[in-house]
Amino acid sequence: MAHITRRSFIQNASLAGMGLFINTKAFSQDFPTVRVPLEKRNFSSAAIETTIQRMKTRIKDPELAWLFENCFPNTLDTTVIFKMKNGRPDTFVITGDIHAMWLRDSTAQVTPYLSLMKDDERLKQLIAGVINRQTECILIDPYANAFNDGAGKSEWMSDHTDMKPELHERKWELDSLCYTVRLAYNYWKITQDTSVFDAQWLKAAQTIIATCREQQRFKGVGKYRFGRTTSWSTDTVPGNGYGNVTKPNGLIHSIFRPSDDATLYPFLIPSNLFAVVSFRQMGEISELVYKDLAFAKECRDFANEVEEAIKKHAIIKHPEFGKIYAMEVDGFGNCLLQDDANVPNLMALPYLGAVKADDKIYKNTRKFVLSDSNPYFFRGKAAEGVGSPHTLVNQIWHLSLIMRAMTSSDDKEIVQQLRFLKNTHANTGFMHESFDKDDAAKFTRKWFAWANTLFGEMILKVEKERPHLLNSLL
Repeated sequence: MAHITRRSFIQNASLAGMGLFINTKAFSQDFPTVRVPLEKRNFSSAAIETTIQRMKTRIKDPELAWLFENCFPNTLDTTVIFKMKNGRPDTFVITGDIHAMWLRDSTAQVTPYLSLMKDDERLKQLIAGVINRQTECILIDPYANAFNDGAGKSEWMSDHTDMKPELHERKWELDSLCYTVRLAYNYWKITQDTSVFDAQWLKAAQTIIATCREQQRFKGVGKYRFGRTTSWSTDTVPGNGYGNVTKPNGLIHSIFRPSDDATLYPFLIPSNLFAVVSFRQMGEISELVYKDLAFAKECRDFANEVEEAIKKHAIIKHPEFGKIYAMEVDGFGNCLLQDDANVPNLMALPYLGAVKADDKIYKNTRKFVLSDSNPYFFRGKAAEGVGSPHTLVNQIWHLSLIMRAMTSSDDKEIVQQLRFLKNTHANTGFMHESFDKDDAAKFTRKWFAWANTLFGEMILKVEKERPHLLNSLL
């Protein structure tokens, strides 16, 4: 998770930094235009614009329709840099208020557009460009989470790790590699286009497997280390840069969480569950596209190995909720019982295809996550939802509200999340990173494209599966 306003709060923030303006006095009457003007948008898609117009007729609540119009195209409007490079599409995707490309965020930002590629060849090319750029990034350094657009400068060049000019940050986050597989796999499944699966992609896939094997640490701690000179304990790593001590058991170490905060116990379970899905997807691609049966078997065997380790080491018997997934374990029997709003997390497991929504252990885990037994579940005057140590206490994340709706089968629960989202954008027309549980005007990250675009993905999911929920005022 990219962070520029770490633990800072913005009161009634101007959106001028992303070319957006809002008249808060007129807000409640006529919902002023807050999208970037057409001539200043980074990329335009006819399919996206058609979807926006259709949804404005489908969503009866005018404020919710306005939010969709603002949020859904935000990634294309403000964060993508598309070009052709060596005859192939190339797309660099910034997170919003940080001019760097996170592997995780870039996948999440364009995923809501995948279903529209069949109606827009340029949009398809743009997403192929993201895959191609991610492949290039992995081959530069599979341990890095964020990249510059070519060689450049980063505020983190002084970190105590093997930094390169192309890197913005080098935090080893297992989910970063999983997200690149998720995008390529779903692109292929929707389009049947195999052009992204060249020799470089296969080399990147092999690098992913080799990196994850190294981070099982059966043969030592491996070559990755990280340290940062900082007063924030979660921004650096204990254990001389290798993380807290673990007992190797088949799980894969992730030294940082999706929040970019250091793990307490390096076996981060949501990311390991995500890895199981990704390895199987790589196996399928290897078999059907590359005809490489040996590598396909290697991927699938690795998935099975991690899955068995999860069953053995990551399921904890809670005194109130029964069997649940821990967020982190160390192999010695220690575990961290909480959730974090950043995805992958325990809440999002069905969204990622890691478990079924009706799985008993997941349902128990979900009840735990949405209770006061989870130290980062907050209730306040503005809303209730999951936060993150990344923003300290009493800060609810819009990602958590969106993901709660996307993983729910309960109409009342989904409607409540829609109401929370509608009432906590602080008169900006956009989603944010986090907001104070009692006062949504105190928020972090005024320009956070992942949260904006995921909001659009959630609204489209509701329309497809529960259209009646959009037929009334909230």
